[in-house]
Amino acid sequence: MEKIKINSYQMFVLVVQFEMGSAILFAPGSQAKQDAWISILLGLAGGLVLFLVYFRLYKFFPNVPLTSYLQILVGKWVGRFIGFLYVLYFTYQATRILRDFGELLLTSIYTNTPLFIINSLMLLTMIYGIHKGLEVLARVSELFFIFIYLFALAGFLVIMFSDLIHLENIKPILENGVEPVIKAFMQTTLYFPFGEMVTFTMLLPFLNNQKKAKWVCLGGMLLAGINIVITSVVNISVLGVDYFTRSTFPLLSTISKIHFTNFLERLDVFYILYVIIGGFFKITIFFYCAVYGAADIFKIEDHRKLVFPVGVIILFGSITIAANYSEHINEGMKYIPFILHLPFQIIIPIALLIIAFFRFSKRDK
Repeated sequence: MEKIKINSYQMFVLVVQFEMGSAILFAPGSQAKQDAWISILLGLAGGLVLFLVYFRLYKFFPNVPLTSYLQILVGKWVGRFIGFLYVLYFTYQATRILRDFGELLLTSIYTNTPLFIINSLMLLTMIYGIHKGLEVLARVSELFFIFIYLFALAGFLVIMFSDLIHLENIKPILENGVEPVIKAFMQTTLYFPFGEMVTFTMLLPFLNNQKKAKWVCLGGMLLAGINIVITSVVNISVLGVDYFTRSTFPLLSTISKIHFTNFLERLDVFYILYVIIGGFFKITIFFYCAVYGAADIFKIEDHRKLVFPVGVIILFGSITIAANYSEHINEGMKYIPFILHLPFQIIIPIALLIIAFFRFSKRDK
């Protein structure tokens, strides 16, 4: 295993880029229509509570990842089995998100390129990054973080000055009551993207200042959540409720409407740059945690030996996971939240915390 540490700012940046990575491209909570932004706020609140569960487990075992303290809490063999299930979960998530970004690039710019080629090129860069190590990935994320925010700020200003925002589109607020908002929260926004912070149970031991772990991650989640809410409000205001709910990639649709002073248009290329950067960090973190977790479970000293085999699984899984993108989205909306997200993000961590509390509460500092 690599013996490295990353600083607080790098961890903060990784959290923000991970949370925003794919959520800002799609429409989380779109079931609530013009109230999608409210369901995102609820998801953020629920995600913060969930992270406190993950953080409490980290306080019990600050120097080892989830796959290690599972074996301490529930026994060696049961712990290894559950840890392996988490490895499969991280791998599956990387697979789904790679398919998402591949389809987006295929739809928006590389219309005549096979999906296999797009996904292969994206995955090769991730394999290279993981071979270089988490510390290098964290440093690269610092550089791109500044670029992403400058681009986002410029894009927001251009949209404002293009007179595209119509805030009346987000009214009436709670037109259909709170039920659609709660339903969207329970089905989507609690798990995606905020519950995905369970992934950082594998990364927190690498933080060089353990005392700052709580506020660094909570701060990163808050900033990412605010950005996702703002993006959702802008998309609804620009596109209208009907177009927003029907659009597969609402942010792309919003950007395609920019026509500023009759010469600034076709800004899709900047959107694609964000897609590549955001997708890289989102998938790479899931990919890295799958590789690191597998190496931990099977006691492989150099986790890099597993990068290529796991990468091949992710690549071919992203192609075969669904016959088409509509089927892929349908699975992600109807089945994945309850079959995978609910147990891995909520049930198992809470059960582990209860066990840890009764077995090791005296060790709590």
